[in-house]
Amino acid sequence: MSTTPVQPQPERIGRLERPALMGVLMRELINYSSFWRSSAFSSIMEPVIYLLAFGFGIGALVDEVDGFRYLDFIATGTVGMSVMYSSAFPSMFSTFVKYKFQRTYDAILAAPVDTEEVVTAEALWIGVRAGVYGCAPVIVATFFGLDPSWGMFALPAICFISGLGWSLFGISIAATLNSIDNFSYVMTGVLTPIMLTAGTFFPLSQLPDWAQALAQANPLFHCVELVRGAVFGWHGMIDLWHVGFLVAWSLVLWRIAIRQMTRRLVD
Repeated sequence: MSTTPVQPQPERIGRLERPALMGVLMRELINYSSFWRSSAFSSIMEPVIYLLAFGFGIGALVDEVDGFRYLDFIATGTVGMSVMYSSAFPSMFSTFVKYKFQRTYDAILAAPVDTEEVVTAEALWIGVRAGVYGCAPVIVATFFGLDPSWGMFALPAICFISGLGWSLFGISIAATLNSIDNFSYVMTGVLTPIMLTAGTFFPLSQLPDWAQALAQANPLFHCVELVRGAVFGWHGMIDLWHVGFLVAWSLVLWRIAIRQMTRRLVD
């Protein structure tokens, strides 16, 4: 009796495959449907509260900043802050819990999915959420006098690109640190200074020259500048520089996140 030889399974070559990405994304979507109300409430209401508090609080003392009404200036800056926090925080905590306690990624990797696809799908999902949540401050500001513009239709794309980078930043941190308690160092020592030196609540012209130079390496600064360009008017090549920085920053963090997650889950 002759037996048919078993054909070897084709070896995966490390490329991104659509079925694997869609599988991880669908899992995230189904899981998110169970807690989307609380997540959306915190991600949208927190920046809106900042907007109203600073806009009407300090706005009562300061009429204009850099030629813009202070409430409008704050609204556009709060978009960037919203994207950063709604991307970096969930990716840090969710990633750490999934691989450390729930062992979710171990189960996913048992399927024909590799760490590159897991990291990519997770970042895409969080980036899409940030693209939606980030628009809330500007929408609220329109009810308080911010003039709508056609450039506002670019806000979801800007928030998505920036949120993608911040989600990969959070995944990299979660895959590098050994304890969830160590996230406090990142939140206080990294994210807070980044937020305060990005022109979010006050123009960078008020800072020393060395701080203004460092802002060029601040991804939140580039996001805020793009948001203000979309709302108040584009600036040509300068806006392309901001987009290029955010894309390059995301690509670098993408490779770092994949490398760190591979060390955690596979090596």
